[in-house]
Order: sequence, then C-alpha cells, then structure tokens
Amino acid sequence: MSESITKIISFISFILIGVLLKRKFSNREELNGLKKIILLLALPATIFISLLKINLQANLILLPFLALGLNMLLFVITPTLLIFLDIKDKPQVNTAKLLLPSLAPGLSCFPFIFEFLGDSYLAKAAMADLGNKFFVLFILYIVAIKWYYRNHSDRQEPLKEKIKSLGKVMLFEPINILIVIALIFLIFGISFYDLPIFLQDNLNRLAAMLTPMVLLFIGLAIKVKRKSFIQIFSLLMLRYGVTLLLVGCIVSLVQFTVSDDVLFMLVFSLSACSFWPFAHISSITSKEIDLKDGQKTFDIDYALSLLALSLPLSVLLILAVFISEKTFTTPKNIFLLAFCIIAAGIIVPFYKWAKNGAQIKSKFSRIEKY
Repeated sequence: MSESITKIISFISFILIGVLLKRKFSNREELNGLKKIILLLALPATIFISLLKINLQANLILLPFLALGLNMLLFVITPTLLIFLDIKDKPQVNTAKLLLPSLAPGLSCFPFIFEFLGDSYLAKAAMADLGNKFFVLFILYIVAIKWYYRNHSDRQEPLKEKIKSLGKVMLFEPINILIVIALIFLIFGISFYDLPIFLQDNLNRLAAMLTPMVLLFIGLAIKVKRKSFIQIFSLLMLRYGVTLLLVGCIVSLVQFTVSDDVLFMLVFSLSACSFWPFAHISSITSKEIDLKDGQKTFDIDYALSLLALSLPLSVLLILAVFISEKTFTTPKNIFLLAFCIIAAGIIVPFYKWAKNGAQIKSKFSRIEKY
C-alpha cells in the first residue's frame, strides 16, 4: 500500500471518529471552541514554522494577488451558476453570491498541503491566503452592506467605523501576526533552527495537533438539511468544477516544470467556503429580526447549509487529488476532472428539467385529445 493511500485511510478514520463523537458535542459553543484552538494555536504555529524553513523569494509577494484574482473571478461567475440552477429566491441568491467566492484554506486544505507537499508549499498557501482574507473581510463586507442598504433604503449607518474594526481584526489575527514576524525574521536571516530549543519544541508540538484536530472538526461539523441538500450540492460542485477549469486554463498557458506547483494550485482553489461571510450575514440578519424571511437580505439557514456541506466536499475532492498523486498535473486530466465534477453537479437538475418537460408535454397531449 502506497504512503498516499495510507495517509488517506488515516485521515478518513479521523473524520469518522468526529462523526461518531457528534453526540458528545451537544452545542455549537463546544464546536466553536475546537475551531478556535485550531485557528488560534495549531494553524498559526504550523504556518510560522513553515515560513521560517523556506528561502524568502520575491514571487511570494505575488501569491496574495493571485488568490484575490481567484476570489474576484468566482464572484463574477457565481450569478451565472445561480441562474443555471434556477435559484431565484432573493435572500438565497444574495447568500450564495457572498459565500461561494470565499475560501477557507485554513480548515480545508492547509493540513493536507502540509502533509503531502511539505513546509514550503504551506508557506506559499499562507501567503496566498492574505489576499483571500482581504477579500472576505473587506470587499465582501462592503458588498453585504451595500445589499442591505439597497434592501432597506430607510436604514443608513456609518460604514467607516466598521471597516476600521475589520482592519483591526485582520491586523491582530494570530496567523497574520506570525506571518509578519516570520517575514521579518527571514529578512534578517533568522531561520526556525536559530530559535531557542524550548520554543522550537513548543511550536512543533502545537503544529502536530493541526491535522488530527481539523479532521475531527470536519467530522463533527457535517450537518446538512435534506430539503436543500441537492440544490446546495449541485451549486458547490459547479463552483468546484468551474474553478478547476480556470486552473486548467492557467496550466495550459503556463508551462509548469514542477508538478507539485500544479497540485498546490488545484487544492488551494478547492478550498471550502469561508466562515467570514457568514459572520457578515449574521451581523446583518441581527438587524432584520423584525422582518419575515422573504424580506431579509440573506437566508442564514441557507448559509449554514452551504458551509456545512462545502467543508466535507472540499476535503473529499482534495484527498482525491492527492491520492491520484501526479495524475491531475496535466491540462488534459484537469479538464477531465473539472467536467466530471460539473457533470455531478448538473445531473440531478437536468433530470428534474427533463421530468418537468415530460410532464408538461403529457399535459399538452391530454389537452389536444379533448
């Protein structure tokens, strides 16, 4: 059995353990506690170590802008996906348009990049995530507020203070603080092995927690309402498929000499939807408590379902890419994977359209008989 398959079996086992432990985590606060340990301790420590083990290169500065470009492309494409799936409910449309372009690499792809590609690629992923963070924290918040004001022209509030508070959140987030410190250390030629031994040991122990804790969290977080499962599944699969088409086009245009660079692009682009747009949605929904569901700017239940399904789907696709090793490093195979994922996303809606069309045709034939 290859090392990749052994890792995949181990990862799936941890996810299943999380699923089995769901009953022991009876409320959302307990689950949020586990998420905070991951995002405030294990993940920052892992990224800090990875950055201090690489050589500082100028091309790292380009990565945040490339990730931001991916966010913007997904934001532009999302309305077309919603039209294709005939999603017309306005709060659901706004919710999907806010969530689908966002990425949550910290919980969905960082652990696997670290396990399969190593420290250097995790450092690259951390740098790329800075562009994504700017998008989800600032750009999507401004978009959300704009839609809220458009829905309630009588409610105008100052935006400047909220933007300032979001800036502080981004500046003082532990991951971002450690990225800045690591970059300063690298500029002055300080590597991970120049740190005191006790600090190296503590950071290594924290980093060792990352993968198992993230996998357990995924198992604990899996929860989707049956009513909206098919629609959300189709929407997410189309999002992943279209993203892979974009990556396939880039790989076709740029001749990558290192196959791991292609794998890095693939798995980063397959990241789950971010929790930050959900925070914006929750903030705005709290101002609309007195309104009926159809009158609200966003649908918070729909947002929860999108988040709950995007994380396990993202992880399964990322693991599928890694288990195939170098298979999906050529444009031809990337396009093939993209079309397979898109096909999985449209098969149920297509079946429903065909069924509805047959029913309409049957009704017309009965009318003609009379």
